[in-house]
Amino acid sequence: MNVKVSPKFQVVIPKEIRESLSIKPGSEVSVFQYLDRIEYIPIKPIKSLRGLIKGINTELIREDDRL
Repeated sequence: MNVKVSPKFQVVIPKEIRESLSIKPGSEVSVFQYLDRIEYIPIKPIKSLRGLIKGINTELIREDDRL
């Protein structure tokens, strides 16, 4: 999918991508350069991560010589 850069250096994120990543007006994205490309990473609210690792096994098996 290609997009054009406007004279103000703005780009429009295509609708299919916005919808699949739940990007809405006012959403924040992190923008950075990686090698020869530009990466946009949506910033998710910390509350949306609640319960993400529910049920994870937290049992830690240690070697006998460790505390």
